[in-house]
Amino acid sequence: MSETKTDNTQIALVTGASRGIGKAIATALAETGRFVYLNFNSSREKAETVLKEIISNGGKGALLQFDVTNREESETAIQKIISKKGKIDILINNAGIRDDMLMVRMKKENWQSVIDTNLTGFFNVTRLAVKNMLSKRFGRIINVSSTSGQTGQAGQVNYSASKAGLIGATKALAREIAKRNITVNAVAPGFIETEMIDGLPVEEIKKTIPAGRFGTPSEVAATILFLCSKEAGYITGQVIGINGGIL
Repeated sequence: MSETKTDNTQIALVTGASRGIGKAIATALAETGRFVYLNFNSSREKAETVLKEIISNGGKGALLQFDVTNREESETAIQKIISKKGKIDILINNAGIRDDMLMVRMKKENWQSVIDTNLTGFFNVTRLAVKNMLSKRFGRIINVSSTSGQTGQAGQVNYSASKAGLIGATKALAREIAKRNITVNAVAPGFIETEMIDGLPVEEIKKTIPAGRFGTPSEVAATILFLCSKEAGYITGQVIGINGGIL
């Protein structure tokens, strides 16, 4: 799913771009000539490192600090991009957190923080971006869900609920705006080599994966890059699993 260099006037925003999958997505988009806004909340140093890497490789981008759980901050950030660049062509909703525990031990804050980041964050960032895409009659929105959102996972009731909700939102929004040449899709990564797998029984999990290994952030980014392309214009409302055959 590789792509040749494209028109560098396309503007992309990647939330949670300071590390892991978000870093890989931002880097891949920049390599195709797009101008990439890298969102981060608190990890400024890591985000700066990603941007320096992009620029050193001939890419273009900028940092954009805001908390996706904060509606006002999110809307201000979107308005800033539109004011400066006139449009948002590509939106990657990647920001996400885990706070795993059994349901019987889960407190309200454990539930709410995950829902706020993984699901409400999608709404906060996407609403104004969609308005701009509708006016331009073009857009690519890709939401980073999870295999946990498709099958459920013990100890991840909050996370699974948030990622399943994101899948439902993807399918509904795709139906709303398809006629305006805007696609909305989701990718559902399985176990990927990022900080999100810290603390998990790695070797035991690998035994359950048909491919016998964890995926890499670059493999997720490659799929997303294709979904952003002109060639993917007839793909919308879909959920693409990137999971080594576990589902």
